[in-house]
Amino acid sequence: MGIVPLAKALELAQEYDLDLVEVAANARPPVCKLMDYGKFKYESAMKAREARKNQAHTVIKEMKLRPKIDPHDYDTKKGHVVRFLKQGDKVKITIMFRGREQSRPELGYRLLQRLAEDVQDLGFVESNPKQDGRNMIMVLGPHKKKTEAMAEARQAQEARKAEAKANPGKSQNAAEAEGAVETEAPAEASAEA
Repeated sequence: MGIVPLAKALELAQEYDLDLVEVAANARPPVCKLMDYGKFKYESAMKAREARKNQAHTVIKEMKLRPKIDPHDYDTKKGHVVRFLKQGDKVKITIMFRGREQSRPELGYRLLQRLAEDVQDLGFVESNPKQDGRNMIMVLGPHKKKTEAMAEARQAQEARKAEAKANPGKSQNAAEAEGAVETEAPAEASAEA
């Protein structure tokens, strides 16, 4: 618009139902802009919210084991480690030694190596096993970044919502059970004939 007196600028703002916002106060003459300030603040808040939503916080989850762990307990703990790695989190695995177990650190080392081999498709050994007093510690890092894992989880959730909208009132288990009932019914009919 060019250089306009303050009274005329305020009049223009009132005429178009906009706000007169000072952009550069130190400039000579000061630079102002005609805009809807409420809309501007709302849009900037939404951009900031979206940026926070896409941010990823690095979290280190911890899993504690004992050298004489039962196979079923090992599978359960390994399942937790797999879940953490799929979510894009680092996992700190701690083997706790008690009493005479401290004289056999190779048991803990072998257990950590076995766990690392079992989850090598999801993560990698970031920190090799180290003895730290009564504990042996190893850190596993995920192959996927946290943001990638979050994006995949969001897409899966949206797919589930779309499926729920397509089949309102039915859960996935109910739909599967109904499909099983339908396949059994014709078999009974043919047996009666």
